Amino acid sequence: MERVKEEEVKEGVASIALLPNGSISGHFIQLPHSICYGLHGTELACERECSRGEDYRLIKLAIIDYNKKKEHDVIVECRGHDAARFNNINHAHGWEKDVSGMVEQKQEKNKIAVSFECETLKAEKVAEDHIKQYMPKLAGLDAVVNIGKMRISGLDIEAEEDV
Repeated sequence: MERVKEEEVKEGVASIALLPNGSISGHFIQLPHSICYGLHGTELACERECSRGEDYRLIKLAIIDYNKKKEHDVIVECRGHDAARFNNINHAHGWEKDVSGMVEQKQEKNKIAVSFECETLKAEKVAEDHIKQYMPKLAGLDAVVNIGKMRISGLDIEAEEDV
């Protein structure tokens, strides 16, 4: 009989810089252990469903585990002009076929669920000061910074190593 492992949910705080080109970069700190994961996302170039506003887009988000040197990709929907919220996509109907196919393939391969809700938005000098302190490689790029609660489930690194 196969033993089912209870899914670990990682909760903590994320600091995410939204770059002028639409990509995102930042980090997620899992609490209370203070384990750091890198975040890097690129906006998927595709036509939006006509019922979606300009503040809605799809992002391919890479979650990087620095300790295990592993990267996990997940497709998320981003809502809010400054990437204020993102969650997994429940379905990708209305998007171009190549995008909806990629989303469905990713969902079948892994069941990683991500949610982020911005609590603090930093812009201009305050954002640049934050970036200089915590993300110095992004300094001078005129990014805004979102800080808020993040939750990741289904990121099972040990199970992947056994495969």
